[in-house]
Amino acid sequence: MKCDLHIHTLHSGMCTVPVARNFCRECYTVPQEAYEKLKRMGMDLVTVTDHDSIDAVEDLRHYADFFVSEEVTCHLPSGHEAHIAVYDISDRQHIEVQRRRDDLSSLLAYLSEQDLLFSVNHLFSGLTGQRSEEDYEWFESSFSHMESLNGAIVGRANELAVQYAGYFRKTGLGGSDAHTVAAVGSAYTMVRGARNKQEYLDGIRQGHAVALGSSGGYLRLTRDVLLICKEMMRSKPWTLALSPLLLGVPVVLFVNYWSEVAFAERWFGRATGRKGVALGNASVPGEASL
Repeated sequence: MKCDLHIHTLHSGMCTVPVARNFCRECYTVPQEAYEKLKRMGMDLVTVTDHDSIDAVEDLRHYADFFVSEEVTCHLPSGHEAHIAVYDISDRQHIEVQRRRDDLSSLLAYLSEQDLLFSVNHLFSGLTGQRSEEDYEWFESSFSHMESLNGAIVGRANELAVQYAGYFRKTGLGGSDAHTVAAVGSAYTMVRGARNKQEYLDGIRQGHAVALGSSGGYLRLTRDVLLICKEMMRSKPWTLALSPLLLGVPVVLFVNYWSEVAFAERWFGRATGRKGVALGNASVPGEASL
């Protein structure tokens, strides 16, 4: 069975870019659109991992192949942020997860108590800000599952995530991290032999997951940012006045691309240097052109 384990919809809230956060959403995808695209892409199961929200459930609850998940914005002891995907949760569990997300130890204790499946996402990307060696010590000691193929970030970050997960014997997961309909289903997680949701999730727990699909890249990210801007201007016509600024998007994202590569290599080296993990090239799907 296949499932894209990292998907966003309009319920992920506003974007985090300064100033733009006042009027631009993180994502404009309607849950039903995401569901239909995922089924066209051959996904057997569907979930949505909006930021700190499970509101998409109201649109998709009636589908037998849908299960509720979320991407939790968690504060680490260092003060830095991490994104933790929590899968197949109830409304009550969502409320408790949100209550505990500013205290990592408390959150981890609750996830274990409830026997919930969870993973840390894009651990070698600067999407959530700064990192410290202490952060990676938490990832190593407290997470048995890690996102090793994210369809929205640079291929090098995924390569290093694969190496990190392999060295520490973690199970790697795949998801598109789609913020547009176009990106939905570009990466996913397969569990061979699973026949239903429970067998699929059990297979992941037992380490039988295979991350498939493609990494993100400069062209895909540029496309997605422009598509988000298009939807922003459609929903708020006054933002059309900002359209000349779009000319600078390719330049900004080109600089961001190489910054992400440098971030990934720097923190892989610092997180593993004392443990003798060599910086090399893992066998992961390459970056997509679009």
